[in-house]
Amino acid sequence: MRSMHDGFQHHVFAVAGVLVTADDPLDTCPVCSRSMSVQKTVRRNGLTLSHGSFRVRETVRVCVSRCRHEGSRVVHRPATLACLIPPGSVVGYDVMVHIGLERFVHHRQRDEIRAGLEKEHGIVLSSGEISDLGRRFLVYLEALHREKAPALRAAMEADGGWPLHIDATGEDGRGTLLVAFSGWRRWVLGAWKVPTERSAVMLPRLEDTAALFGAPCALMRDLGRAVADAAEQFVKTRAAPIPVLACHQHFLRDVGTDLLRDGHDTLRGLFRRLNIRQDLRAFVRKLGQGLGTSIHEARGDIRAWQDQPIQDREIPEGAAGIAVVRALAQWILDYSADGKHEGFPFDVPYLDLYVRCLHIRWAVEGFLRKEPADPTVKKVLARLQKMLAPMECDVPPFAQVAQDLDKRVNLFAELRTALRLAPQSTGRSDGAAAPSDALQTATEFADIRAAVATLTARLKERRPERGPAKDIRQAIAIVLTHLDRHGPFLWGHAITVNEETGRVRLVDRTNNILEGLFHGMKHGERRRSGRKILTQDFERLPAAAALAINLTRPDYIVILCGSVEQLPRAFAKLDEENRSHSLPARTEAMLTVETETASMTLADTRLIRLAQMEKRIVAAGR
Repeated sequence: MRSMHDGFQHHVFAVAGVLVTADDPLDTCPVCSRSMSVQKTVRRNGLTLSHGSFRVRETVRVCVSRCRHEGSRVVHRPATLACLIPPGSVVGYDVMVHIGLERFVHHRQRDEIRAGLEKEHGIVLSSGEISDLGRRFLVYLEALHREKAPALRAAMEADGGWPLHIDATGEDGRGTLLVAFSGWRRWVLGAWKVPTERSAVMLPRLEDTAALFGAPCALMRDLGRAVADAAEQFVKTRAAPIPVLACHQHFLRDVGTDLLRDGHDTLRGLFRRLNIRQDLRAFVRKLGQGLGTSIHEARGDIRAWQDQPIQDREIPEGAAGIAVVRALAQWILDYSADGKHEGFPFDVPYLDLYVRCLHIRWAVEGFLRKEPADPTVKKVLARLQKMLAPMECDVPPFAQVAQDLDKRVNLFAELRTALRLAPQSTGRSDGAAAPSDALQTATEFADIRAAVATLTARLKERRPERGPAKDIRQAIAIVLTHLDRHGPFLWGHAITVNEETGRVRLVDRTNNILEGLFHGMKHGERRRSGRKILTQDFERLPAAAALAINLTRPDYIVILCGSVEQLPRAFAKLDEENRSHSLPARTEAMLTVETETASMTLADTRLIRLAQMEKRIVAAGR
């Protein structure tokens, strides 16, 4: 098979540069029905995946009566060539589609795309051409997306409507990408680069989405003030009422942050002030250096000690005992294993660190009650005990701070359990757990609402009016305040999609589908660029890159063009009515400048960093 593949490639490459003739005679003018005459014959170069590199002699015909259509003279070019190559270009539509898919769907680097084109198709392009063709691909894709909006809208209406998920992302506060998402179909309906997250910027985008795809049956948002204001203004302008829903995950994170932030920051400050983690790391390194090359045998001794009966509280002697004490300190430093890798406030790492320190301190006291026979082992145990002594002292107040934080963590866990957003295994490749947000029946949702109502009533009963329980009183007040403020937007996810049958569909309780989309985009960009911080990448990434994600949805592709293989032909149809300029050239000419709302954009930064700017300022100052 490899030999046959190489043989066919050799035949394709062998015809590179061959001269072909493209002529499609048109007998009469479509306007006046008079004959068409040859205006000129031009030679062009072409590059397509289907034909490789070639030269073509193209015959252009015009009406003898000089007829004009929509302000332009009636000109006829060969349709066979027009289906392959955009106006004013050499590279074919299929090459552009290939580059676009590789760049924005598979997140390949430019050098990878270049090498693949040269090896598989004998097409040699520069890095700059790869970038330019990728941008052109997005222009065609966005235009085709808008052209097919009526068909996409009909498909969503056949589902009984569509819930709108709206959210924005960026990197370091720059390159903000706003996305409108169809929750049931999992389609990106619109994507825009916005200077800042402001309601005045978001509202026109929401209205543009509704103009193309109709009014949504529900609107899911996060708890940000800008998007909340934009959503409120948007639904006021609609004839039919639209439920506005708040993301349960954002709500829970907001409550947890207000509930746990102060206590967690205080606990973190105590650990940093006493350098406990740094001392433990230095302690472990010193013991490891003392063990030297015997560390491998010592690990076997630790395994043997672990297999002994739990009732045996003796520490081994010699190198084995040192290794056991070292492992105890390392167990503390591995406190991140107690978390679920969900981030604060769902994980409280410094409380986990405190709990592990406390457990090891108690364990060391137990080991020291039966004095180790080896004085060296006894010495390092005593050293570890001294490092952990502040855990049970009133000054600094580790115990009190940790106890108050633990009570708040338990309160937060009650709310999380009521909302049924506890982490569940999802089989994700990164091993992270994700909360369950896709409920199967309206009954499940009713149960959650009843559980939250029960918790609210119980918290009101438990809240002490006065007395020494000031911290827990404030904690309960925080939870009740958030429930009162956001409660009206936490419910209403059951949408009737068929009045006759009474069929109901549920909107996702969270914006996790959008968060996952953003995560996938950033992961792909990091894979492509090799950079962890994507500030510059997101500033330069076109908004329509989010639309390329739709090309992974089979139902979307069927409506858009039938299949991915038909995408070049669909792009070519966009240029059929105007062959004087390609769609990207026409689009660039029609661009409008929007009002800037950001204090510092990339364009402004480039402008003010010019040397002439500083010279002007210095000259004026003199």
